Amino acid sequence: MNRKPLLAGALSCLMLLVGCASAAPRTVTAPDAPRALTGESPVQVKWTDPAQFTEIRSSSNQFEARSGNWVYQLADYLRTSASKRLAPGQTLDVKITDIKRAGDFEPQNGPRGNDIRIMRNIYPPRISLTFTLRDAQGAVLQQGDEKLIDMGYLTNTGLLSNNDPLRFEKRLLDDWLRRLLPSPSSRR
Repeated sequence: MNRKPLLAGALSCLMLLVGCASAAPRTVTAPDAPRALTGESPVQVKWTDPAQFTEIRSSSNQFEARSGNWVYQLADYLRTSASKRLAPGQTLDVKITDIKRAGDFEPQNGPRGNDIRIMRNIYPPRISLTFTLRDAQGAVLQQGDEKLIDMGYLTNTGLLSNNDPLRFEKRLLDDWLRRLLPSPSSRR
């Protein structure tokens, strides 16, 4: 009997099992989840414990609120967007202290109501953060605490994809960055 196909089949099954075990949904509150972006960049973004974010503390669907890596995705988006807007030599340090995503779960709307994020004007996206903007010599240009909110998030139009579940939060960050870092053409 040729054991090579049998051994190869057993090894394939084992790899499939290991792959399934590691494919478990990641949560933003996992102990090994990052709390800052790594790597060299003029924009450094870190965040406090997401378990304390309003999105998780006040959610009626804790599983959905914790699922995924949406905090990391928002931080990465912030870094990428801000990096494009900084003047040469400038740096920006941001610490996200709270997030409440747009929409909410409404379990009172039937047996599946707790599984669907409902978008209503009463559930606007909110992000709280602290920041420090420095010039090329390291002098502080601006710093402070910001409480971002978009009460008209359902009526505002934007260029972000309608399929992006974080589109409202990303637009909120874009609006803040436009105020903080005017585009190079508007500085002249």
